[in-house]
Amino acid sequence: MAESTTSFGALLHLIRYARGYRRRIVLASICSALNTFFDIMPEILIGIAIDVVVNREASFVASLGFDSPQSQIVVLGVLTFLIWVGESLFEYLHLILWRNLAQDIQADMRQSAYDQVQRQDMSFFESRGSGELTAILNDDVNQLERFLDGGANDFLQVFVAVVLVGGVFFYVSPTIAWLAIMPIPVVIWGAFFYMRRATPLYADVRAQVGGLANRLANNLGGMATIKSFTAEDRESARLRDASDRYVRANRRAIRVSSAFIPMIRMAILCGFLATFIIGGFKTLDGTLNVGAYGMLVFLTQRLLWPLTRLAQTVDLYERAMASTRRILKLIETPSDVRNIGTEALPTPVKGQIEFDALSFRYNQSEAGVQNVSLTVPAGQTVALVGATGSGKSTLIKLLLRFYPVSTGSIRIDGVQIDQLTLEALRESIGLVSQDVFLFEGSVRDNIAYGKPDASLDEIVHAAKAAEAWDFVYQLPDGIDTFVGERGVKLSGGQRQRLSLARAILKNPPILILDEATSAVDNETEAAIQNSLATVSKNRTVLVVAHRLSTIVGADNIVVLDHGKVVEQGTHAQLIAIDGYYSRQWQVQTGATALATHSNDG
Repeated sequence: MAESTTSFGALLHLIRYARGYRRRIVLASICSALNTFFDIMPEILIGIAIDVVVNREASFVASLGFDSPQSQIVVLGVLTFLIWVGESLFEYLHLILWRNLAQDIQADMRQSAYDQVQRQDMSFFESRGSGELTAILNDDVNQLERFLDGGANDFLQVFVAVVLVGGVFFYVSPTIAWLAIMPIPVVIWGAFFYMRRATPLYADVRAQVGGLANRLANNLGGMATIKSFTAEDRESARLRDASDRYVRANRRAIRVSSAFIPMIRMAILCGFLATFIIGGFKTLDGTLNVGAYGMLVFLTQRLLWPLTRLAQTVDLYERAMASTRRILKLIETPSDVRNIGTEALPTPVKGQIEFDALSFRYNQSEAGVQNVSLTVPAGQTVALVGATGSGKSTLIKLLLRFYPVSTGSIRIDGVQIDQLTLEALRESIGLVSQDVFLFEGSVRDNIAYGKPDASLDEIVHAAKAAEAWDFVYQLPDGIDTFVGERGVKLSGGQRQRLSLARAILKNPPILILDEATSAVDNETEAAIQNSLATVSKNRTVLVVAHRLSTIVGADNIVVLDHGKVVEQGTHAQLIAIDGYYSRQWQVQTGATALATHSNDG
């Protein structure tokens, strides 16, 4: 569905989205209409009461069979009581219905938007900042909630009030009715004029909110870097600049909305004065009943003054529709990686992986892989090595279907991965990445992330297998110690070992280690290597590594350069052919330097 560019289009789009709530919307609307009906009735009763006091036995109420003025007043008193009860009842009902409806729709939209974000391939996140997405999922959804909470009811009540009061006016005095409704076309024209002016302004406001949220998220996430480079003043200035852009965008919108309110008030004043003066003249010359005149004066306020609220409501509506466009655009963003596979892997999963003439390029980049053909036999450990940007991690991301394959195919146990459901594919793979992400929670929660129903014994066993139990046991609350946001309370090596424990507990037939030891000290690396030697048995393991010393024992080492396979074999075979791998080995072990030093001697 195409993105709605106008406010009305966005509203229709929202109504289509909320079709499951139609019955509740109709019920809430009926309660709003009845509340308005009962709210208008006291002004009519005031006019009737004046008629009773002035005309007594000749009043309108007397014609209904109540002869004495006293009985007429009693009847009006009873009606007033019932009307106020009805007004209070339906005000309670419309408030609770609209507010609950707003809560449910905003929760539903936030969930739909978040679920759609989760379905996106990784290129989506490379082009969208986390702050912008957070602003849509939180601030924009809340903006829509604020409109549904009160704005929708205000629109309905203004419409119902105009229809009901207008009907009474035309019944009592068509001449005064025409004078009273004169401002309404001006108000409607002003509202549409305002909406046309405000739509792009509020779209800019929402865009600036996203930019500001991105800046805040980036700065809070990079606080250690900011401090280490003493860049506090510079980042503060950048934040101030983003904040100023948001303020300026809001000011432009406020300037337009602020002009709308006085214009409506002046138009309403004209209608009120026409009723007040012309109706007064008609009453003085006897062509209009005194009670009717009093009723019309009071009803004019009911007819016109609610329109002053229309300015704020339209402003709220424009803000909400700007947010709605962003939310629905996010919900309807298609993913390049579609979960349309229907097959599951044959059990038991052996874990043989085949890359067949595989090619892929990142958007707006020359990086990727080109015509890679490679077989990883089940139960073997295969290492991928090469310079940064050679395509090692790209193969891993394609295997996990983080990106769609351009040409060629990938098979696991003979089944093409795009024929598998994403759940079946990713449940068979355990990933230990260089960039370890721990969720805010306890050590127990993070280890059990891939198997939430794991027993304590299983969690402890996985921690021990990952050489993590010794430090976990010594934490203040042991396995129930909270790790903080992104695991900030733990060291890099500790986070890496918990990540490994998480993968071990998942017990996948295929284990991927993407630079799993590149950012740890020698002691931690030795501990992780020790645990890997155990968990790699009877499991297919793909290792991406810069440190060649960590993959010497691999069954096969595949060397990549500029997205192509240039060498492969065991460590001994690659050293013997004295190619790319051999040169890198000499650089990392210092063999070249030692040889040069010996020659100089």
